[in-house]
Amino acid sequence: MEHAWLSLIPFVIVISMSIWLKNILPGLVIGLIIGSFLVNSNLLAGAYQTVSYLVTTLSDETNMKIIAFLYLFGGLVGMMNISGGIKGFSEWMGEKIRTQRGLLGFIWLTLPFTFMMPMFRIMLIGPVVKSLAKKLNVPKQKVGLTLDISTESVIVLLPVATAFVGFMVSLVAGSMRGLPSEISAYQIFLLSILFNFFAIIMLVIGLIQTFWPPSKKSKDSLQPKENQLLEEVEHPYHRAGIKRELSLVKAQPWHLIIPVFLLLGLSLFLLWKDGTKKGADSIFAAFSKADATFVMLLAVFITLVLSFLFYTVRRQPLGELLYHFYDGGNQMMEAISLLVLIWALTLAAEDLGFSAFISSTLGAFLPAFLTPATIFLIGSVTGYFIGSSWGTWGLFMPLGISLASSTGTSIPLTVGAVFASGAFGALASPLGDTTITTASILDLTLVDYARYKLKISLVGGAIATVLYLMSGFWLQ
Repeated sequence: MEHAWLSLIPFVIVISMSIWLKNILPGLVIGLIIGSFLVNSNLLAGAYQTVSYLVTTLSDETNMKIIAFLYLFGGLVGMMNISGGIKGFSEWMGEKIRTQRGLLGFIWLTLPFTFMMPMFRIMLIGPVVKSLAKKLNVPKQKVGLTLDISTESVIVLLPVATAFVGFMVSLVAGSMRGLPSEISAYQIFLLSILFNFFAIIMLVIGLIQTFWPPSKKSKDSLQPKENQLLEEVEHPYHRAGIKRELSLVKAQPWHLIIPVFLLLGLSLFLLWKDGTKKGADSIFAAFSKADATFVMLLAVFITLVLSFLFYTVRRQPLGELLYHFYDGGNQMMEAISLLVLIWALTLAAEDLGFSAFISSTLGAFLPAFLTPATIFLIGSVTGYFIGSSWGTWGLFMPLGISLASSTGTSIPLTVGAVFASGAFGALASPLGDTTITTASILDLTLVDYARYKLKISLVGGAIATVLYLMSGFWLQ
């Protein structure tokens, strides 16, 4: 295509506006509109094209499975909240911690119950960790870092039963459209987990920190007076009314434990069942061949229905369950909107010749072994400025796979580098949801906490870059 370079304009707009506004959604909207008008320059035709991309996105069966999963999962979390499951689990575990190592170990031990979604995990154990850190005089920055590492760096490495899996697989599938491939998008995703070097390195750093001998004194062990009242002041955007309502519910830990184990068990069983129907002769092969997006949707739907019946039998008011189901689902609408816009923007970029342009320009001279490291570095910088792992993945997955295809680089390795760059941004950025939420819950100054995390993240990022260079050279 003669003017294929125009396909870069929507992405440049998105990245620039995200850095400027510190929010990716407005940039995605403007990028989609500009991209549509580049496809059809006529005013009316351009508007028609914009809506057409959105309709096409929403008409895609796989996309709708992801959207439904996210909304239902959010609704399940809302029901766990109002039924007292989250509060009960927090109080139950909080009585058993006595030392700093025990506190940091507790953060890791909660993973089997809270790994499905980062915000769910942080909001679940954050209040308990905060009170215990104060009681045991443990450095709150260290506690916060352990919490964030055990959230972002672990959830992106799990192949099933998380809110990330469907999104990550769908990005790979969307970016692979039109490219010859003998393996499915889910298989590529599974292989890419081995190459998410940043998340793996940060996981190791987090574990080392957990078992490292505790320091005798830390600067942040003494809480400044101006921060002592933070927990008593509700920002108007922090949904103070609902928080106050949730603080009054009766603590019932089984209202969280039973649905979580049900969801995990169903996800694993249905993945195996669906895979064996398609001819798989082993568990790994079954997970690879299964329709992961449909299986996760089915698992969360069954869990939701059974949990609703369980809560009803336990005499939870019907009106409260329904209200908080919708409230939990509606809290996922920002992520859903982000997904829809990214998918639509990808369609516009492809119509403008994005893949062809990448193949004929950067892909023509960039050495294959440099591709994963280049993608990781550029994606990490962008991820740091926009603070969104999902946004970073959405922006760089089409670019990464196109480059890998044109240069002959390992696609799983490059996909792993894209996911690693998003993990870096989400962990290190002061704009990241986990950073903001953790700092707020632990009463930490956001800028200082983000700077503290950045220093450690840069160490992990440097090691990951070296590994991508070495892996790119070996896997040529």
